[in-house]
Amino acid sequence: MDADRRIAALDEVPEDSTLLVTLRPVDPDSVADGEGDVGADDDGTVEAEAILIRLDDGVSAFRNYCQHWTDVRLDKDEGAFVRNGEVFCQKHGATFEGEGGYCNFGPCEGAVLESVGVAVADGSVYLDDDAYEFVRRGPSRRDDAGGDSRIDFTGN
Repeated sequence: MDADRRIAALDEVPEDSTLLVTLRPVDPDSVADGEGDVGADDDGTVEAEAILIRLDDGVSAFRNYCQHWTDVRLDKDEGAFVRNGEVFCQKHGATFEGEGGYCNFGPCEGAVLESVGVAVADGSVYLDDDAYEFVRRGPSRRDDAGGDSRIDFTGN
């Protein structure tokens, strides 16, 4: 695998949370400004976030926004809550299956998270999606925190 596409060691992807990474879309027009995970680098180049979820048999990755309110990020650089292979949206309690991103509970039930191709090889996780380039671990750069405009599932 190409070293430039290496995201992290497999053991760096938590089992009870997510790992947040920043990607650069090859086609900047393929990402919408209203999606909560979109930012830009210092030169104005569009960036998007992805979350990595550890599974029993590997790793899945998805764009870091909820299907119910696309301005809401699932992981705000603190790790999204994951239990039994499902990632939770803290804004409204929806749960998404880690295997394929299918929402099996909540107001967006039946929707599917936008997947990002990753592969595990030699104990590392690599970006395996030609639509993106790997930029760094951590959040994209944006002017605001994104996704804080609504009351969350915990009542905050």
